[in-house]
Amino acid sequence: MWWPLVPRVPALIKIRRFTVLAIESSADDTCAAVVASSGEILSNVVVKQNDVHEPFGGIHPYWAVQAHQQNLPSAVQRALKEARVPATNLDGIAFTRGPGMPGCLGVGSTAAKTLAAALQKPLVGVHHMQAHALTPVFTSTPNPPRFPFLTLLVSGGHTLLLLATSITQFRILATTRDESIGRVFDKVARILAIPWSPRVPEPLLRNLLPLHLFEMTCFSFSGLHSVVDRFVTARGGADALDLATKCALASAFQSAAVKQLEDKVALALGWCRKREVGVQHLVVSGGVASNMFLRDRLRASVADASPQDPISLVFPPPDLCTDNAVMIGWASMHRFLARDTDDYSILTRPKWCIQDL
Repeated sequence: MWWPLVPRVPALIKIRRFTVLAIESSADDTCAAVVASSGEILSNVVVKQNDVHEPFGGIHPYWAVQAHQQNLPSAVQRALKEARVPATNLDGIAFTRGPGMPGCLGVGSTAAKTLAAALQKPLVGVHHMQAHALTPVFTSTPNPPRFPFLTLLVSGGHTLLLLATSITQFRILATTRDESIGRVFDKVARILAIPWSPRVPEPLLRNLLPLHLFEMTCFSFSGLHSVVDRFVTARGGADALDLATKCALASAFQSAAVKQLEDKVALALGWCRKREVGVQHLVVSGGVASNMFLRDRLRASVADASPQDPISLVFPPPDLCTDNAVMIGWASMHRFLARDTDDYSILTRPKWCIQDL
């Protein structure tokens, strides 16, 4: 059987192809997908809301909910049509239970529970960050990373460095004390009034920026955001800066932000060595994981931090780095196959620590 993470499914359960409709609506992307336990992605629908939120300079909670309500029915319909799977032939329904924006989670949750109840199908609510963390495992077959491994989750809502010891057990080694790296990337891009790009000139303004914190337990990106904001404001705003200065400042910011990730990963590898935790892989996922500068820097820093015991870096495909329902379906599969499902009355968990799975 393909499925790489099913831990000793009871012998009485007959293993067969299991097909899941998954729904993801934790933030500003309306997602629906159909996946199978054979490893197939039968459909993957992602409806963006960028045009809705651009005037607000970030996700507007009310309009995000409205957009999900508008987009989700057609997204589900399209996912089923592209998969060529009638709703009655589904084996289960999965959805993002949390963490995320309360109203947005509610739209996906209500849709999934209603579909499951109407079709009399089993239901599983999935932890959003668990799904991100496990995505590279599912996309790296036939040689997925082996537990225990380090996982770095970098997105618009989260910055987490975890030690994964099983499909459901994660220990937080470092988290952000203020803003996530993805959110600060977006804010700095707006301050500079330029589209964000991973390819910019070498930094000319690096000394302006605080590079990193040495504490193991936290990231902090709000200081970088504040320094860029003050620099631009003091010079009359983004319109008063030429393109070379904007690109130099963007590059300096990106280098400083990524340096924090490099340093924390190096500290985590040292922490694992001291405790004889045999980590051989660093799994990197989340929307920011598609940034090629980040990927190049992490490869170099991991090689420097662990020259004697090489660490393999594992990234999901770029289209599965950002929010999607494929990862929700995959992360639900081990529970469906073990018949560990949720009641139709299950509630969302907008705040849900990954250590509490």
